[in-house]
Amino acid sequence: MEKKLTIENQLEQLTLVASFVEELCEELGLDASLVFNLNLVLEEAMTNVIMYAFPEGGKHELELTAATEGGTLSLVVKDSGIAFDPTAVPDADVTLTAEERPIGGLGIFLIRQIMDEVNYERVDEYNILTMKKKL
Repeated sequence: MEKKLTIENQLEQLTLVASFVEELCEELGLDASLVFNLNLVLEEAMTNVIMYAFPEGGKHELELTAATEGGTLSLVVKDSGIAFDPTAVPDADVTLTAEERPIGGLGIFLIRQIMDEVNYERVDEYNILTMKKKL
């Protein structure tokens, strides 16, 4: 099974992502806690792209592909923004208080905690973030 969604780089478009995840999880018969976690992961990943990948502004597309194979769900976010490898960012130090912790990095930390595998590659001027979860 494979499903695709294309959105513009607008925060308002994230509601389309949430609907996409809910439909996907319903088709796969996944429980509510996994639906919540997958929504959280995609909201974090795609918000980062929308907020930071296009400093020059303008309309750009983000492509989300969800596929299942061998009991694993793959979520792939593809964008043409500036190159950024979230897997190279060190984990946020969650032992620090909110006041001591630097801004940023917590979303990437959450993605790593929720998903079983997170990979990044830059191919033909595209960022491709692949996140996998065993079902």
